[in-house]
Amino acid sequence: MAYSIKLVLNGDGGKVDTGRSKWWGAPDLPAGQPYPVVPCSQDGDDWDEPLTFLCQIRCEDIAPMDPDNLLPHEGMLYFFAAVDYFLGLDSPVETPMGEWNRQAVRVMYSPTCEGLEPYEMHYDNGEDVFFPAEALSFEACPARDDSFKLLGKPFLDEINEQYENCITLLQIDENDDWNLRFYDCGMLCILMSSEDLAARRWSSAFGYLHSF
Repeated sequence: MAYSIKLVLNGDGGKVDTGRSKWWGAPDLPAGQPYPVVPCSQDGDDWDEPLTFLCQIRCEDIAPMDPDNLLPHEGMLYFFAAVDYFLGLDSPVETPMGEWNRQAVRVMYSPTCEGLEPYEMHYDNGEDVFFPAEALSFEACPARDDSFKLLGKPFLDEINEQYENCITLLQIDENDDWNLRFYDCGMLCILMSSEDLAARRWSSAFGYLHSF
């Protein structure tokens, strides 16, 4: 495929209206939609660990840059992943180099942006668990751009060559403002096969981490 869609992070670190595209913040979910979790086990204890919310994409925002209709052009697309460790936080989820356990990444979709509600989740002290939201805008970019992007192919040769039949749903680069580091220097890609994407099988998405 010959194009990707670059995510332009506006860096405002403040409030974003409900139902808009954003990075971080709290996801605006349909009423009753469960928050995605990954099962964890340690020292005989079992629990469900919430995945970190990455971003939500209002699909009408990207429609003009997706001429092949690879993604929906209405509704909301959500991305979650176990990236706490790479933000300098404690995490019980194993996130190794290479392909991740599929439970460590979650892609969800709502066919409508109507009636969405910001999800509330707090620490025991009442503090909001979500990072400050940053509004997103979008622009066309080359298929193998090295930015935060949707669609196209992975920028890193090591991922691109191993998953020739896959499309990059979301590519995540490092970011100094968030202290986001993938070991020495790397990228995380959320991938799907072309067939799964065409069939909208969002549960088939998986993560792949490469670092030099």
